[in-house]
Amino acid sequence: MHNLLLRYWLAAGGIDPEKDVSITTIPPAQMIANLQAGNIDGYCVGEPWNIRAAVEGIGYTIATDLEVWNGHPGKVLGVREDWARAYPNTHVALVKALLEACRYCADENNQEEIREILSRREYLSTEMEYIYLGNPDQYVCGLQSSPQEYAHHQFFGAGVNRPSRTEHLWLMTQMARWGEIPFPRNWVEVLERVCQVSVFSTAARELGMADLTSYTRRSIDLFDHANFSADDPIAYLNSLNIKHDIYMAEVAINITKRPA
Repeated sequence: MHNLLLRYWLAAGGIDPEKDVSITTIPPAQMIANLQAGNIDGYCVGEPWNIRAAVEGIGYTIATDLEVWNGHPGKVLGVREDWARAYPNTHVALVKALLEACRYCADENNQEEIREILSRREYLSTEMEYIYLGNPDQYVCGLQSSPQEYAHHQFFGAGVNRPSRTEHLWLMTQMARWGEIPFPRNWVEVLERVCQVSVFSTAARELGMADLTSYTRRSIDLFDHANFSADDPIAYLNSLNIKHDIYMAEVAINITKRPA
């Protein structure tokens, strides 16, 4: 997700991420040291590595995720289809456990406990002072005197946890945009197979969270006001000025049978 958001942000500013810059993958915990050493000019990463660079005077945040795509998807639960078919009850139970964990993390009363857990060596292995679940001190955010507010952590709520096929489709268009995959001619079928909204809905209802299942189809509005609609992804791809050569292909999908 970070890779695609970075590429989108650069391309919207007229910078071709394939030709004008060099994008490489570095473990997040090593980004600050590489920035300080001059090995890289910048990075796109989740917290706490942005805040830590600012607090230590090594870097600053140019743009937050709110400024690129407010409410973009970040982490997802993905399982193999054959496993989901073989263990449907376990699949629902796993989603329920994650929903309960998300609700726990969203409760401000639990933030200090969560920060302490995240700071441990087996997780982020960093000081608690760098870990924020809400707004950090504003001075670490950006160049402006009144920087944009942070919106890094949206754990739970209406429209936050429910899978969205429109978001999935945007991801597919961006991967096709940069030549990572051919865009599927049968993209509707692919979305129906990959994005199992029914599993989430069952889990939410069983937890008494039916309000999380409500959904209104709408376009995605990114920072450059180039609204993305699920109606015609091919026309969207053709409209992009900066992109790799776009390829299309039928994705062969085999029906996975549940073990007897």
